[in-house]
Amino acid sequence: MTNEEVIELEATCEIDGERIDSALSAVSEELSRSYVQKLIESGKVTVNGKVCLSKKQKVCTGDRITLIFPPPKEIDVKPEQIPLQIAYEDEDVLVIDKPKGMVVHPAPGNESGTLVNAVLYYCEAGLSTINGVIRPGIVHRIDKDTSGLIMVAKNDVAHRSLAAQLASHTIVRAYSAIVYDNITADEGTIDAPIGRDPRNRLRQAVTDVNARNAITHYKVLERFGKFTFIEARLETGRTHQIRVHMSYIRHPLLGDQVYGPKKKVLGVETQMLHANLLGFTHPRSGEYIELESPLPEEFSRVLKKLRAVK
Repeated sequence: MTNEEVIELEATCEIDGERIDSALSAVSEELSRSYVQKLIESGKVTVNGKVCLSKKQKVCTGDRITLIFPPPKEIDVKPEQIPLQIAYEDEDVLVIDKPKGMVVHPAPGNESGTLVNAVLYYCEAGLSTINGVIRPGIVHRIDKDTSGLIMVAKNDVAHRSLAAQLASHTIVRAYSAIVYDNITADEGTIDAPIGRDPRNRLRQAVTDVNARNAITHYKVLERFGKFTFIEARLETGRTHQIRVHMSYIRHPLLGDQVYGPKKKVLGVETQMLHANLLGFTHPRSGEYIELESPLPEEFSRVLKKLRAVK
């Protein structure tokens, strides 16, 4: 069928023995478990060339899994009254302190309850139209399970200005993160291209195949032996960049079950990553604005536990 998207992946040992619906939702936060189940029910998932007949089918290491995504349907994005934590607002720009667990914009399997739905309700006067009806006003994204500051443009002039600043790497974006193991250097730079993982097209990876340059700077804030508390600053902004880069240098984020260990440690189930600082030049006034977001409660709780056994 035209416009269907076909993605192939190879099951790794991390998902060996898991139910296929659970395994596929675990390897990509873009896929909810319910959406994977719908694909299976529609005969759109195959394992080693055979149609998967049950969501309970177990995955084995080395299995070749194919997902066939139906042509994208038009999503009716509606305003929803969802509480927002506003960090900054004027007639041109809105900066939101996004909670962990909130998806930025609607997509199959996540068609409501997103930041876009909330912003449409909050900004009755309108948003920029540059990114269309699915992502109105959205200049950049942060992952569902990453908390912190995200910019929204209220008009097209503001959007073009902020997008140009992103392209020229003049916007300051700093993240707090807890990663596995001890980083011995006090600071460093990771300069490694990122693209779709050739073995798992649902993930990103450091690769030379159809990749784009990606640069992350990091600085150690505190060491705990088995873990390190760092600040990471983005020079570029690729999908999952910090998560992929830190995994690449063998210091994956605590709680990141896509790019790090599957085991749950310290009660953490999703990545310890928080967008704590955002700086930009205001599109209208030319003034430099810098905003900070305090660490969320879960992040502070984990740091407290680590400091208690330091």
